[in-house]
Amino acid sequence: MIVFNRGMLSLEQISDRLEIQQLLIDYSTAIDQKRFGDLDAVFTPDAYIDYSVTGGIEGQFPQVKAWLKEVLPNFPAYYHMLGNVDIRISGDTATSRAICFNPMVMGGEAGQIYFVGIWYVDEFVRTEHGWRMSRRVEEKCFDKLL
Repeated sequence: MIVFNRGMLSLEQISDRLEIQQLLIDYSTAIDQKRFGDLDAVFTPDAYIDYSVTGGIEGQFPQVKAWLKEVLPNFPAYYHMLGNVDIRISGDTATSRAICFNPMVMGGEAGQIYFVGIWYVDEFVRTEHGWRMSRRVEEKCFDKLL
């Protein structure tokens, strides 16, 4: 058993947390490597996603996935770095809040860099295929164009 300030975690709770953390990493990897089909193993088919605080769209997963495939290739370089991941599990559902630092190059290789700091506020559900994200909403910390 691992002991946190909230008490001891069972092996199942530890496993659930690790699976959800990996899901967050799988999302970032799929986006950063422009492997948008990999997002099918991250989100539920009816997931709600809201990127509007950073100028994106909000809607259901299929619509947002199509938008990502169209828009992100316009940025020559970007990455996601996650931290301060707080996961709360309740049976077959879970929530998390994680900070993301997401610098993006704009305007070609010699372009400006758009620095984005956001919180991902997520909801998850356990499915027959494992944990999947059912909701993702971005909350802005900061953004700055340099």
